[in-house]
Amino acid sequence: MFLSCGDALFDLFAGGEEADVASIALSGRIGGSPLNVALGLARLGHSTAYFTKVSGDLFGRRIRAFMECEGIDQQFLINTDRNTTLAMVSLSSAGTPRYDFYIEGTADRSIEPNEVPSAFPDAVEAIHFASYSTVTEPTASALSRLAAQEHSRRFISYDPNIRASIEPDLDIWRSRIGATVPLASLVKASEEDLEQVYPGRTVESVLADWISAGAALAVVTLGEHGAIAATRSGVSVRVPGRSITVADTVGAGDTFQAALLAGLKEAGHLSAEAAGSLNEEALGDLLGFAVRAAAITCSRCGADLPRRADLDLPPLA
Repeated sequence: MFLSCGDALFDLFAGGEEADVASIALSGRIGGSPLNVALGLARLGHSTAYFTKVSGDLFGRRIRAFMECEGIDQQFLINTDRNTTLAMVSLSSAGTPRYDFYIEGTADRSIEPNEVPSAFPDAVEAIHFASYSTVTEPTASALSRLAAQEHSRRFISYDPNIRASIEPDLDIWRSRIGATVPLASLVKASEEDLEQVYPGRTVESVLADWISAGAALAVVTLGEHGAIAATRSGVSVRVPGRSITVADTVGAGDTFQAALLAGLKEAGHLSAEAAGSLNEEALGDLLGFAVRAAAITCSRCGADLPRRADLDLPPLA
């Protein structure tokens, strides 16, 4: 089982320029980076659970119903009366999203460290952390405690997924990245993330630093140009992107992360030792699969992640 943790919200997509300036048409879709990863894994046929706080408001009830529909295990959810986080999303002409968050005091930002379970079932093989829930308190401290508690026993996956509109102090992001990478088996970030937190640095130098800090496998996505990765054993691979018609890029990075995790699991490499020892061919195949999965999401509106059939994969046994 995979366990994903943190953000659980609604993305509310704004329509075009309405004739009536006093109105805005909104189309809502459940989102949150780690929740998208859980969705991606579940749609690829893997047992997946979620850990966060969920509101009893309209949006929170929809989030629970969504998890039920998609087969995401809810046993680790914490109930709260706090409101659900909302993200207002507007798209550029190229389909690149801009986010404006309504997030102060909301459900997924209110996990206390003492609410972290002291133990998890043996079935939980891997735990994924990502995005604003790793830097906004008290949830950041709760997830930090969880990562420290479990990293020696389970595969830890981490995507900083920088959201400077929520936490504009990039030193906080850098500090959290520095504290989390040594606990992680897999670290994945986008080129845009690196430009924000490590301006002027090359992708290759950041990957090398993350491997030196303790990550077994470090990956950076390069948008339309594909992805690059490095392993603890010294293997480095770069794969190209795919030519598609882009609807938008919402959820692309989360799809990539879910595909990496699913690919590692299905190949028998879901351990720090195995992931850090991938040879060039295996690593190239893994990145190529993740790029292909992310391209499907980019061809759709919103975080509509692919299922196995979309990727011509047979059902899991």
